[in-house]
Amino acid sequence: MPEQRYYATGKRKSAIARVYMKTGSGNIVINKRNFDEYFTRPSLKMVIRQPLEITGKKDQFDFYVNVVGGGVAGQAGAVKHGISKALLEYDAELRPVLKKAGFLTRDARVKERKKYGQPGARKRFQFSKR
Repeated sequence: MPEQRYYATGKRKSAIARVYMKTGSGNIVINKRNFDEYFTRPSLKMVIRQPLEITGKKDQFDFYVNVVGGGVAGQAGAVKHGISKALLEYDAELRPVLKKAGFLTRDARVKERKKYGQPGARKRFQFSKR
């Protein structure tokens, strides 16, 4: 029987992560680099591992991830979202656990666009009455 693979797309800010999941030993490869090499901040590593820890599937799957766009924090959020969705593809029973933790919701907070004739998204030029 061929090995079962699962795919999911995770998004956060302007980052998009394509996550491929298969049974394995807990290996995570991001953009052809080791997980620890790609994300150096411990906080980001923790963010990515959250869905695996909450479902108790820590060392059962290997992940191969392609992530593009955004910065490191946005990319980590996208990978977390993708891993959560891939776990859901594998087992729909995990949905209540992941949903309660808020891992299936796409974090829609993105940078607000700058308006024309103004210095920033919210900042306005100083008002002059006279």
